Amino acid sequence: MSRANFYMSALSGLALAACAAQPSAVPEMVPAFMAAQIESDSDGRCFGRDITPAVIETVTAQVLDAPATIAEDGSVISPAFYRSEIRQQITRERQEVAFETLCPPAYTVEFVQTLQRALKARGYYTGDVHGHLDTMTGRAVQEFQRDDGPDSPLLWIATARELGIVELSPEQIDLLNTM
Repeated sequence: MSRANFYMSALSGLALAACAAQPSAVPEMVPAFMAAQIESDSDGRCFGRDITPAVIETVTAQVLDAPATIAEDGSVISPAFYRSEIRQQITRERQEVAFETLCPPAYTVEFVQTLQRALKARGYYTGDVHGHLDTMTGRAVQEFQRDDGPDSPLLWIATARELGIVELSPEQIDLLNTM
């Protein structure tokens, strides 16, 4: 193979390689299933939705089937008959709750690494700190914020502030300044 043919082959190979599908330069930081749950308002804030299930309680009640029969002297001829009635009642209705979350551009590799480290330090995340918002990270977020916030893998802005990974709100800063 001559030098000219060699260079032509090399250039052809480079040209074909340039036409091949290239991976995106910016990796998708928020998985599609999470991004689909995030809506933004006209002010540019983002919101997630959480559905709080209804709370149903099973109640057992004693219902009078037949009253007692009482003689004239006050003695009981036949006792009262009761039956147990079991029914379910809703003690809290199902609710859809909107909560402020971070908008997808905020979920950079560095931010997600910080989130993973913060959750790991508190014992909620046991995986590697790799900066990808994966299922394990989502579960850790959900577990951490479940008691005080939405039961969702989407990061509630108040949770992010509690973890110390985003700036405080003006109200929180004012509160700190009054102490």
